[in-house]
Order: sequence, then C-alpha cells, then structure tokens
Amino acid sequence: MTAEESRALRSVVLRLAAEEGCAVLLVEHNVSFVMALCARVVVLDLGRVLAEGTPAEVRADPRVREAYLGTGVPG
Repeated sequence: MTAEESRALRSVVLRLAAEEGCAVLLVEHNVSFVMALCARVVVLDLGRVLAEGTPAEVRADPRVREAYLGTGVPG
C-alpha cells in the first residue's frame, strides 16, 4: 500500500470500530502499520499461531522477533 492508502485504510478501520462497534480482522504484512493500528495482534507462521497479544507483547516475543523482525531488532 502507498502511504496515502495506508492512511485511508487506517481511517476506515478506526471509524468502523468506533462508530459501528465492529470488530475488524486485518490481514497485513506491514508490521509498522499493524502495530500502530491494532489493539490485539495474532501472528501466524506457516499457518500456526506463533504469538498473540498487544502490539508490545507481540513485538517483544522472541519467536516473533526471530521469524519476522530479525534477531537483532531491539525490543
């Protein structure tokens, strides 16, 4: 997605959640976008749940760091 598309999608997701009371399932590989937008994150690796929780919890999970963020990424 472009930066403009990301901003537009973020607005739609936040509006649906706030105004309509909807839960939104977002499947996205842009880690920064997901971590900034979502209150709860579920990370899959090869179709299996690797980790779930708040963005901070998921970001700190060593299995997620190894599989997606690289082992040298600071917590």
